[in-house]
Amino acid sequence: MATFVLIHGAYQGGWIWQPVATRLRASGHAVYAPTLDGCAERKQALRPGITTETHAAEIAELLFYEDLRDAVLVGTSAGGMVLCRAAEHARERIGRVVFADALALMNGERIADFVKRPSAVSTTLATGPSRADAEGRMFKDLEPSVREWALARYTPHPIAAMDEPVQLERFWDQPWRATVIRCLRALNPPEMHQRRTADKLGAKWFELDTGHYPMLSTPDELTRLIQQ
Repeated sequence: MATFVLIHGAYQGGWIWQPVATRLRASGHAVYAPTLDGCAERKQALRPGITTETHAAEIAELLFYEDLRDAVLVGTSAGGMVLCRAAEHARERIGRVVFADALALMNGERIADFVKRPSAVSTTLATGPSRADAEGRMFKDLEPSVREWALARYTPHPIAAMDEPVQLERFWDQPWRATVIRCLRALNPPEMHQRRTADKLGAKWFELDTGHYPMLSTPDELTRLIQQ
């Protein structure tokens, strides 16, 4: 059996992985799906200084303090950036990396280099879509009951983690067992970006005929793929 660490993306929390985590645990795997600093149920801790790098440090510390070995890191959306940085700093604890419709930036790149986001509702600390945008664009492909469940839980994301360039000195120079899963109905991250990730890592490539939230729309299929 494997150990999975599921890393959520922007506007999310560990809650978004609930359907997949339940299926993995039912198969006997150990599963961690932490909510990152300033997100979801941790939104009251929102403050300046929360970045991709501080989020990644949380994941690296989880791997250390839980003494996880040969872990499978699974990142979705902006969680792919957190995955890369965490894996870079905890290389000896990582068995495999999985990018589920995820961003994987090079050192110094920003999300805006690849993703054109609609106007967001932003403060000095956080940014995110309006409820109407989340309902009509982000979660539009979900079943109505699942959409309402997700809408009740999405939260703005720490703004520095969305806007600042990533710091990633060693990830792309190391060998990884990797998988890239692209969601065909999602506009972002672009296919070209995800192909770059797969090519640079020599990764397995899979596609799902769904939108950007496969853990909610096709949890059975996503669970199957991340175990391969």
